[in-house]
Amino acid sequence: MISFLSGKLEYADLNVAVINCNGVGYEINICASDNDRLPAPGSDVKIYTFLSISENTGAMLYGFLTRDELEMFRLLITVNGVGPKVAKTLLGGMNPDTLRFAILSEDSKTIAKAPGIGAKTAGRIILDLKDKVNLMDAFEKKLENSKEDAVESGLSQAKEDAVLALVSLGYSRTESLQAVKKVEMTDDMDADRILKESLKYLI
Repeated sequence: MISFLSGKLEYADLNVAVINCNGVGYEINICASDNDRLPAPGSDVKIYTFLSISENTGAMLYGFLTRDELEMFRLLITVNGVGPKVAKTLLGGMNPDTLRFAILSEDSKTIAKAPGIGAKTAGRIILDLKDKVNLMDAFEKKLENSKEDAVESGLSQAKEDAVLALVSLGYSRTESLQAVKKVEMTDDMDADRILKESLKYLI
């Protein structure tokens, strides 16, 4: 079993990312929503993976940017009638925290809002998983994810401010976005520092 892949991001399309691991390119099926969360091509990236093997599709790697998403994916595919594609689609439209609380509260309407998930499938997910999702664990993971989201949110705002600053200097938004994506980010970076690092890729 391949638990994760760590290497250089070769390229990413809407639902596929290719990771270069020591000269070998691994094609990974990702959620469409993860495409914007990936770094620029050529950057280091780590993706948690699940290897699915079936008669129809053969061997396919499904990947997620957090271990929490992978764990929820594993849980979803234990539900009768929910395969990897359906589970990936569901996680592409709903984060694990929202899904856990929807299951615990038996909120089938929220789950059914995800693309490709109907009321029947939503009801089956709740029925099969409501005893497998622990309320205290759900709260603990929500708190943990909230802290990570707060850091990411602050960093995202700093990146956007840096992009706007580059645009004001005369660069196009596309050039600015590409330059900011190339910067190796740390949690403590502010807009000024990101701006200075981005300029190295433009001058």
